[in-house]
Amino acid sequence: MIGLIQRVSRASVSIDTEPVAEISQGLLVLLGVQPDDNASIAQRLAERIVGYRVFEDEAGKMNLNIEQVNGELLIVSQFTLAADTHKGARPSFSSAASPQLGETCYRDFVSCCSQRLPVVKTGQFGADMQVALVNDGPVTFWLEQH
Repeated sequence: MIGLIQRVSRASVSIDTEPVAEISQGLLVLLGVQPDDNASIAQRLAERIVGYRVFEDEAGKMNLNIEQVNGELLIVSQFTLAADTHKGARPSFSSAASPQLGETCYRDFVSCCSQRLPVVKTGQFGADMQVALVNDGPVTFWLEQH
């Protein structure tokens, strides 16, 4: 499972120009699911992301996690993160999970995050979404969990 996390001052998701979810300070998580992923992997990645220290402390060091800064979380499914881009001019999606497994793992991940954080918002799994964000820093990390 892949989580591309971006520290944001705000982020939002729309479908057909209709707002679906919006957060202020926190993390935007683009989530990619792979064929061998399961609920256990989703839980471990969720715990890792919630505990990941990407917010600055009073000394200006990245020492605080999203819980410690009372940040908000926006989770958006993005199967293209699991694409195989090693060769050619077109990505292959054979390394992405099936839509059924992807949705199950996505929901497991959202559930795990919701148990730890008061504000967790999501896009709509499988929808054509427009994501807007103001990346704070910019700060972006690729986390992968097996």
